Amino acid sequence: MENMVEKARQIASAALKDELRSNGVPFISHPDGVASIVRDEIGLPDECVAAVYLHEASRTHPDVDMSEFPAEVRTLVDGLNKISTIKPKDTRLEAENYKKLIVQYSKDPRVTIIKIADRLEVMRNLAIFPKASREQKQLETLMLYIPLAHQLGLYNIKSELEDIYFKFAEPEQYRSITNKLAATAQDREKLRREFIEPLKEKLDSAGIKYKVKVRTKTAYSIYKKMLAQKVPFEGVFDVFAMRFIIDCEPVKKIEDDLCWKVYSYVTEEYIPDEKRYRDWLTNPKPNGYESLHITVRNAQGNYIEVQIRSKRMDEIAESGLASHWSYKGIKSEHTLDTWLTSVRYALEHKAVNDSEEMPLAPSKEIFIFTPTGELRILPVGATVLDFAFNIHSGIGCRCSGARINGKAASIREKLNTGDMVEIITTKTQRPSADWLNWVVSAKARSKIRQELDAEERKLALEGREMLERRLKNWKMEFSDEMVLEFCKKNKYAGQIPMYAAVGRGDLDVNEIKDFILAAPERAEESVAAAIAFENSRPTGYVSTGDDILVLNARDVKGLQYKMARCCNPVFGDDVFGFVTRGEGIKIHRISCPNAARLIEKYPYRIQKVKWQETQSSGEFLVSLVVSAVPDSTVMSQIMDGISRFRVSLRSLTVNKNARTGEDDMQIKLLVPSNSELDKVISILNRIKNVTRVKRV
Repeated sequence: MENMVEKARQIASAALKDELRSNGVPFISHPDGVASIVRDEIGLPDECVAAVYLHEASRTHPDVDMSEFPAEVRTLVDGLNKISTIKPKDTRLEAENYKKLIVQYSKDPRVTIIKIADRLEVMRNLAIFPKASREQKQLETLMLYIPLAHQLGLYNIKSELEDIYFKFAEPEQYRSITNKLAATAQDREKLRREFIEPLKEKLDSAGIKYKVKVRTKTAYSIYKKMLAQKVPFEGVFDVFAMRFIIDCEPVKKIEDDLCWKVYSYVTEEYIPDEKRYRDWLTNPKPNGYESLHITVRNAQGNYIEVQIRSKRMDEIAESGLASHWSYKGIKSEHTLDTWLTSVRYALEHKAVNDSEEMPLAPSKEIFIFTPTGELRILPVGATVLDFAFNIHSGIGCRCSGARINGKAASIREKLNTGDMVEIITTKTQRPSADWLNWVVSAKARSKIRQELDAEERKLALEGREMLERRLKNWKMEFSDEMVLEFCKKNKYAGQIPMYAAVGRGDLDVNEIKDFILAAPERAEESVAAAIAFENSRPTGYVSTGDDILVLNARDVKGLQYKMARCCNPVFGDDVFGFVTRGEGIKIHRISCPNAARLIEKYPYRIQKVKWQETQSSGEFLVSLVVSAVPDSTVMSQIMDGISRFRVSLRSLTVNKNARTGEDDMQIKLLVPSNSELDKVISILNRIKNVTRVKRV
């Protein structure tokens, strides 16, 4: 399309002809200013410049005809229009969420950059706006646009936005710092000359082509340093930095080698502060920033920050997206930082029309609005039910449907970024087991399980009362031991599910009656098995009687024992011994899941045991299951907690619990005693997102 930008400007001029800015100037001056920044300062192509004008035109005239423009331009306009609808209720509280929403609305990543340019033009003309509007724009800039500019590597724009914000937010501090910077300019130039003088000969002899810049911190950066360090202007020692810019072939290895060579010359001549060393050559920042930073001290005791980088690296640091990034094979990953880095690659390959080849915005979260405009963040795949529980657990439990963007929807309906959702509730609604299949958020799953458990307990109480009445009529007893045996035989997870089955009518009480009547028959089978074992017992076995086996005692001879793997006893646990067939004595915890059955069925094979009075130097294997809400910091906190005690980590595996949505971590430790184990369990239970720590 010939002269795309001019055509777009004509459309915008016609649409905006009656609009004025706060100072009475025609509104077309705003898109003109934004277009200039986009084209001249950032270096974006004509498609982006045209989108600036068409966005402003379609904002006030939604029916404006854009059919003549390429699909790429229309996509950019659509993204800009969506971002313009974002009106944060309280930027201070929701800054990160709104920042992510801006990014996610940007199907083409250049939309985010154009929006930053738009905000820069507004800030350059901030004085024309009324006080209330000006203060809102200041806050949005500080919380949203400055961080985005930083992540995109648009450092010049970021610095300018910061200083404009500072000028209006803290005018007295701004004037004071800028005046002091102006007054000390000659001193900084003198220091630069003195600093470089001893290095010139070395650099020239090595044949290194370079230039030295003095980069003075912005007034806002200095102000932040003053606040953080609680010092006056004179106490900020790194007001400026010496920047060595090496002119060489833009090949990574060549650049790095020369940067390190310059680094060695600087640190030979001046005393480095190792605490302030930063290597962004080996590990560039997520936004692509590469440089070597070191703070050194001269003979007069002055501290000087030194930055060493190639010409290419400096262009990237200064101009960000306008720089050449095609050499870099950036992988597109679904994370904010890596996506923002890959933007540069997309810009360099602006001829690509296949949307699948464009870096995609992060897709792990969606952003939903309440009817009052409050922003809620949910995982991808979230439904109406997830949203209801996100608002309040009580609303979630009574949720019967919703209106999504004004249209009726079921509780199972999946949501998309930008949806406005109004929840419908009914007093009679209650969670069902099916709901667990219709939610993806941990909060919703947890609350639904709680409600289902409460209902299960209620049914179990009703079932138990009904069974007890029937047993009383039959003059039968259903002992705790029989209950456990029945649950095991019929594969009930415990007493509550069994009694709940009775309450629901899923389990006929006559089945329990038959089980009780068959108890003598089962006892006879047990006795027969015991007799058979007695006849086959190994020779040389010493009758246990009232003898007590002392564990870890050195004077015990001829008796072999092992720690049972089903419960992994630890020094200090309450334990008993069980005589096995051919494997000696197995030591079990009293709380072992198998303990009740072994003691009841085989009392003649139980050996009394105790630990020796003084703790041995040995280690005992123990298994823990740690359940936690998925979180990037939980694992490091768990490892840190374990490392505080006299225990050794043997293994750690993580499995996703399909029922709860939580991470179940199977941790095997070597511990000296149960007292040390108790300390570990206690510290793990105090970690924020850990929901349960269970010894198995």
